[in-house]
Amino acid sequence: MQNAIELAAQVGEELKSRRLLLAVAESCTGGGVCQALTEIAGSSEWFDCGFVSYSNSSKSELLNIPAALIAQHGAVSEEIAAAMSEGAIANSEAHVALSTTGIAGPSGAVPGKPVGTICFGWTVGGMTHTERKIFSGDRHSVREQTVAYALEKLLRYLAEI
Repeated sequence: MQNAIELAAQVGEELKSRRLLLAVAESCTGGGVCQALTEIAGSSEWFDCGFVSYSNSSKSELLNIPAALIAQHGAVSEEIAAAMSEGAIANSEAHVALSTTGIAGPSGAVPGKPVGTICFGWTVGGMTHTERKIFSGDRHSVREQTVAYALEKLLRYLAEI
């Protein structure tokens, strides 16, 4: 997997060439995706904003996710990842969005969702895609892998539009 900063630079090039703006909605990464993106000089040309919605109530307040949806599926679910990505677009000037929600550890595991469980959402070209992955390692490692994977997959989706 490539370094997050290298991936962020590639994402920026793709977004700039298509004249698209990106918004990010993060939970488990706590702003790590936004940090990688804003390490790139000139990122204001293609990066609109980021939402760090760590608590369930902030997901509802900042991204318009119904509390009932969170209660039904849990904050760590593909359904919530999709709603986060779509909420980021709805509450910004962006055309493209990505989201992360998960259990970075070392605690927080629940039945069916072990530590390292991450759900992603990407809204690109008017379509929302989701994925669930399980990463291994300590909290720092899980978060690093999450940031890099989110950007890597965004590049793939951008290549399809």
